[in-house]
Amino acid sequence: MNAEQAAAQPDRNHPYVGMWITADGRIRHTLLPNGRYDEARGARESAYQGRYEVRGNHIEYWDDTGFTADGEFIDGVLHHGGMILYRDRVKPAE
Repeated sequence: MNAEQAAAQPDRNHPYVGMWITADGRIRHTLLPNGRYDEARGARESAYQGRYEVRGNHIEYWDDTGFTADGEFIDGVLHHGGMILYRDRVKPAE
C-alpha cells in the first residue's frame, strides 16, 4: 500500500465511519472501518456492497458489481447521488 492509499483508508476512529441514513430511513449506508460499505434500501438489507475511499470531504464508491459513485460531506451531511444522508451516531459492529 502506498502513502496515497494509506491516507485514503478510513479507520475505526474516522469521523465518517458508521451509519448514514436518509431522513425517511429508507436508504442506509454503513461505512465500515475496513474501507467497505453496505447499503440497505427499504426492507432490502445489503442491497449494495463495495469499497469506498475518503479524501478530505469527498467519498468515492466502487460497488462490487462495477458501479461507481461519489459524494461530498458538507456540514456533517452526506450528499450522494441526489440523496441527503444524515449521521446516525451508532458505530457499526466489527
